[in-house]
Amino acid sequence: AVCSMGNSSSRLYSVLAKTLSSGAVSQQQDCLEQLDSAQLDPIDPKDLLEECQIVLQKRPPRFQRNFVTLKKNTGSSHRPIRVMQWNILAQALGEGKDNFVQCPMEALKWEERKCLILEEILAYKPDILCLQEVDHYFDTFEPLLSRLGYQCTFFPKPWSPCLDVEHNNGPDGCAMFFLKERFQLVSSANIRLTAMKLKTNQVAIAQTLKCHDTGRLFCIAVTHLKARTGWERFRSAQGCDLLQNLKDITQGAKIPLIVCGDFNAEPTEEVYREFSNSSLNLNSAYKLLSPDGQTEPPYTTWKIRPSGECRHTLDYIWYSQHALDVNSALGLLTEEQIGPNRLPSFHYPSDHLSLVCDFSFNQDPDRLL
Repeated sequence: AVCSMGNSSSRLYSVLAKTLSSGAVSQQQDCLEQLDSAQLDPIDPKDLLEECQIVLQKRPPRFQRNFVTLKKNTGSSHRPIRVMQWNILAQALGEGKDNFVQCPMEALKWEERKCLILEEILAYKPDILCLQEVDHYFDTFEPLLSRLGYQCTFFPKPWSPCLDVEHNNGPDGCAMFFLKERFQLVSSANIRLTAMKLKTNQVAIAQTLKCHDTGRLFCIAVTHLKARTGWERFRSAQGCDLLQNLKDITQGAKIPLIVCGDFNAEPTEEVYREFSNSSLNLNSAYKLLSPDGQTEPPYTTWKIRPSGECRHTLDYIWYSQHALDVNSALGLLTEEQIGPNRLPSFHYPSDHLSLVCDFSFNQDPDRLL
């Protein structure tokens, strides 16, 4: 079946409206829902970005964030691998549970907020995208990103808190997307994390990819650990379980590894030390932005709830420091940019900042751990 999508000037907008509308149902939308996204035409990312900007024309412009060069003249002949990590804030939680007392409800409207999310993704053009709190995977991210050339994977939480919210869009979970033109999927594992031998509500995705440019294998993982104060030992146990799974998948670090996630843990927590001291020889990429290369950023999330202001470092990109180099990292928003009402806001769609790094393979792949 062929679905008419209007004249050429409105054709792309019709597709965007299909994924960005939370209300009206049209024949076009009904028809599109019956199509597998792989059968739909590719989307030019520039066109999609323009359409997002039309939706967002009444909102303030995106903040300028600059990449910081961390390693010059790596001698690598291959293109860097750009990895983006982001807790995008589940729509049901943002509207129904998280109580951002300084954020107007108007700023959380899905029709516009998801365009802010897409705009951020399109601006940085990641080769690999790792997201948490995704509750609009099937109606927004998978249909659009698959048409931008990404292979898409989603693993929902078994008991998502989104389901407690009226008019929810299903469970939230972790999602991973990689560009098929750059990588081949070798293996994929959906991991339900355990703690004290009990299955928990937190999950991870781990995929082994082959880089077309170099022929090298590497593993990319995404996770979202248990939230809230008082659950530190629980997070520690979840981290141990994830590390053990990743040791098996990477054959004890023979395969380079990148782990993205919202760990819900400050650098002072045990789970952070477990990752730092793991036999997988991991380092946290965003430490490299500090003058001494040893200090995490002062915050990756900043919000105001009824209990007060919450400014924490919870999000990380870990990497195999024996096998990978961090060429550059995206600088964080300043306090002035974030503003007195903090996040989310009309300027920024989530309470967490996106992290973006460019990686290259170390030129001595056999270098010992």
